[in-house]
Amino acid sequence: MVDGPLCYDPIGVIRSPFESAEGMPIQSAAAEDVVGTVELDDAYAAGLADLDGFSHCILLYHFHRAEGDVSMTVRPFLDTEDRGLFSTRAPRRPNPIGLSVVAIESIEDGTMTIRGVDVIDGTPLLDVKPYVPDFDVRHDTEPGWVGRSTKTAHDVNADDRFK
Repeated sequence: MVDGPLCYDPIGVIRSPFESAEGMPIQSAAAEDVVGTVELDDAYAAGLADLDGFSHCILLYHFHRAEGDVSMTVRPFLDTEDRGLFSTRAPRRPNPIGLSVVAIESIEDGTMTIRGVDVIDGTPLLDVKPYVPDFDVRHDTEPGWVGRSTKTAHDVNADDRFK
C-alpha cells in the first residue's frame, strides 16, 4: 500500500452536451454520434502533438458529480440484480476515475474535438492516451455478467441511481 494520499491535478476539461447524467449514454460506444471537446490547459496543449494521426484516444477523467457513499455492491444499468462494484463501471467508486474511448475529429490550439463523448459537461480530465488496437484490443475475452444481460449499452441511458 502507498502511504498517504495520492493527488492528481486535472490537465483540462471535457465539454459535452450533457448537463446531468440522466438520459446520457452509459458508455462511449452508445454515444457514437455525440460530439464534444477536450480543452487542455495551456501548460499541456503541446502534449497533443502527433495525436492527430490516431483515430481514437482514451480519456481518463474524474467523476466529479458522483455523489454519495461508495458501496461494494451496486445495481448496474445493464442488470436488475446487485453486482460487485469492481465488476461494473459505476461512477461512485473509492477512486472515482472513469475512462472513455472516443474518436478524434480534429485537434487545434489545445482543443480536441471528439465524437463518442459520454460524460457530463465540465468533467475534469486527468489524462489522454492514444488508442492503439495492437495494445488495447484483446480477442480471447469473456464479458462476465454483462454478456448474459438482455440489455446493451445502446439500449439504456443513465438515470439518477448514482447521484
